[in-house]
Amino acid sequence: MHTVAHPSILYFGTPVVIVSTMNENNTANLAPISSVFWLGWRCMIGLAASSKTTANLIRTKQCVLNMPSVNQVAAVNRLARTTGSFPVPQGKIQKGYRHEPDKFAIAGLTGQDSHFVKPPRVKECPIQLEAVVEGIHEFAQNDPEMKGKIITFELVIKQVYLDESIQKANPDKVDPDKWRPLIMSFQEFYGLGERVHESDLAKIDEQLYQTPDREMARQSLV
Repeated sequence: MHTVAHPSILYFGTPVVIVSTMNENNTANLAPISSVFWLGWRCMIGLAASSKTTANLIRTKQCVLNMPSVNQVAAVNRLARTTGSFPVPQGKIQKGYRHEPDKFAIAGLTGQDSHFVKPPRVKECPIQLEAVVEGIHEFAQNDPEMKGKIITFELVIKQVYLDESIQKANPDKVDPDKWRPLIMSFQEFYGLGERVHESDLAKIDEQLYQTPDREMARQSLV
């Protein structure tokens, strides 16, 4: 039986992503987020306007989306209430955030050089996506109270790195039986369970969903 409810948040479950960007002093910043979705070789992410990652993306237009598995949950948790912003924004002070200039060190993670962008990849993450900003959009522009508080970024993926442990025999394909993303659901960490049913959509060749962005990224490697 359904009843009318008014949850404070509508966070029904999305994958965690560690976004790496470059600070003004040429150091790297890391920020775990889970407001993200993909379409082809593009994605949308949402961030607080006061976030250091937001400022870095607006300034540099570059990032890496590092996707942790359930095995990196402790590292993500160590980053959870840290910020590269100084002074710490008032809204984050209220939530218990603290300033941390060296996010890699506090998380116990390792940086790797990227190919297309300056921010480093996170070695421990099984999936790493180098990306550039295609569009910047203010969220809730028609709401006087929310306007200017949240920014959404449209990103184009320029390079994908997959750990061998999650690849199929075809290295361009992820094996969903091996890939176990870290999921955030109502502020708690979860993993995926076993496959519950054969999908009729899985009978469609993945290449039929391919967009021109993928081929453009491949050609840039030549």
